[in-house]
Amino acid sequence: MVLQKAKPRRLLTISYLLRRHLATRSSPIKYASFSEVLQLNEKQFTGVAFPLQEMARYLTSSVDTSSFQIFNPNHNEINKAEAFFISTRWHPIDYFTSAVRMDHAPQLSQPEVCFLGRSNVGKSSLIKALFSLSPDVEVRVSKNPGHTKKLNFFKVGDLFTLVDMPGYGYRSPKDFAEMVEPYLNHRANLKRTFLLVDGLVGIQEMDKVAIEMLEEFGIPYAIVLTKIDKASKGVMTRNVIQIQDFVNKKTQVCFPQLFPVSSLYCFGIHLLRCFIAHVTGNLPLST
Repeated sequence: MVLQKAKPRRLLTISYLLRRHLATRSSPIKYASFSEVLQLNEKQFTGVAFPLQEMARYLTSSVDTSSFQIFNPNHNEINKAEAFFISTRWHPIDYFTSAVRMDHAPQLSQPEVCFLGRSNVGKSSLIKALFSLSPDVEVRVSKNPGHTKKLNFFKVGDLFTLVDMPGYGYRSPKDFAEMVEPYLNHRANLKRTFLLVDGLVGIQEMDKVAIEMLEEFGIPYAIVLTKIDKASKGVMTRNVIQIQDFVNKKTQVCFPQLFPVSSLYCFGIHLLRCFIAHVTGNLPLST
């Protein structure tokens, strides 16, 4: 009973220290902190925090936009989630290890989330953006597609782990299937897979194959639309309609809401942080 009480007390202490740390620390990346976003006017705030809502007016009337609000935390919950992504002495965040096979993967008890997608879709850049308030966390990002060749594990204190997966498609590891499929199919503590889709080109055949695999395995996953700052409104509208149509017709396990992000400007990053904190069991929501 003593141990059961100690954990909540320790988490409350960490939460307090992280909030104090957040209030006194600035980030070199614009809009990395939700407290900074809250200072924007309503239109700018919506564009940064909930980019898909701003796009809704450009979609055709046949597109069901109700799923845009499936995950709808309040501002206080988004702010609380941000604290988990700030590294401190009491809550260290860092690269932990890499693995090239499932039997090489560390046996961790903490909940995990992983990021999967085509080569050069921005997996490492996204993880770097999630940790943008912890600049000392080393996330290697390369301009060359296929840079990630292993399963890279990042420990977020003792609360959860983020896993950067090798990319499929161009320059993917030859043993990609042997590396990735056993992890996805047998990792007992995997709480959510995030499938990244390039906002410039939309959903591709290789993405559909990956979705078929996740559906076959029955693995809970969500689609993240990357590089939204680089695509025109017309391109983004077309790609969102395409993805929504595919999800509605072809999937059952996919979380219905699409998460659009820009790793460069942290658009949509705050909502994604909150979703990760929630699905790993660290942030219960009020509704």
